Amino acid sequence: MAAVSAIFIYPIKSCRGISVLQAPLTPTGFRWDRQWLVVNYKGRAYTQRVEPKLALVEVHLPNDAFLEDWNPSETSFLAYSHFAVIKAPGMDVLKVPLREPQQNADGVSVWEWSGSALDEGDAPSKWFSDYLGKPSRLVRFNAASQTREVDPKYGPGHQIMFSDEFPYMLISQGSLDALNTVLKEPVSINRFRPNILVDGCEPFSEDLWTEIKIDNVIFQGVRLCSRCKLPSINQETGIAGPEPNETLKNIRSDTVLHPNHKQKGKIFFGQNLVWKNLAVEGKGKIIKVGDKVNILGKVSSIAEAVV
Repeated sequence: MAAVSAIFIYPIKSCRGISVLQAPLTPTGFRWDRQWLVVNYKGRAYTQRVEPKLALVEVHLPNDAFLEDWNPSETSFLAYSHFAVIKAPGMDVLKVPLREPQQNADGVSVWEWSGSALDEGDAPSKWFSDYLGKPSRLVRFNAASQTREVDPKYGPGHQIMFSDEFPYMLISQGSLDALNTVLKEPVSINRFRPNILVDGCEPFSEDLWTEIKIDNVIFQGVRLCSRCKLPSINQETGIAGPEPNETLKNIRSDTVLHPNHKQKGKIFFGQNLVWKNLAVEGKGKIIKVGDKVNILGKVSSIAEAVV
């Protein structure tokens, strides 16, 4: 039976992820996932597509932050355990309080969405401006006043923070292993930035999953994850190359997977998910490494998978 083998959180969009043993769920994704965003002087999002140096930015959160009901204390917020600690080559350590800031930043935009966010202030702004060599600010999604809807064609009623399209993304170890057998140089799972890695299933079997249950949580598979240039960026160096995207074009393109559909030149790796049973009570609002993955529904062939 398939089981969760790793869980990844990406607190700052396009910066390095964190591998955790457990993670609380929210309707917009795992808690802390893509909650922060680095923007330019116009408020437009920076991503690795244009700033690959973001791959080298490490974000560390306290272990307590991944407990189900943990919140930063109002009275002891200066404790080291109540900060996000941010590091990058050649830079001093930056500490950002996990308590939400009070300052607003208007005109923030990421892809099709624009709105206001919470501004983390001058120290993070200077840090990222110095690191990227251009005016930058660090902002946080303001869930109290803002919403960002998932494409209603695929996830009606669901929302995200600063993720690209969907709250969760799953890949199997079998799929990564199968890809690596045809690559000249194997790549790590960090090239694909999943939230959930599962093991114990056949390669690309996740393509077919339309509904899965992990512990008490039911996820709906809404569409295969189409990949941009980011997998071609080495996450240890921030340097882009042709692989694995060139190989994926040969084995995971819409031409190969859906030859009878309109071709858009896309490549696919992984399955996007939404949290289906949002009203689950008590236990079940957190998933852990080792949890079993039960397949509740699937399509019969890749030709039926939604892309």
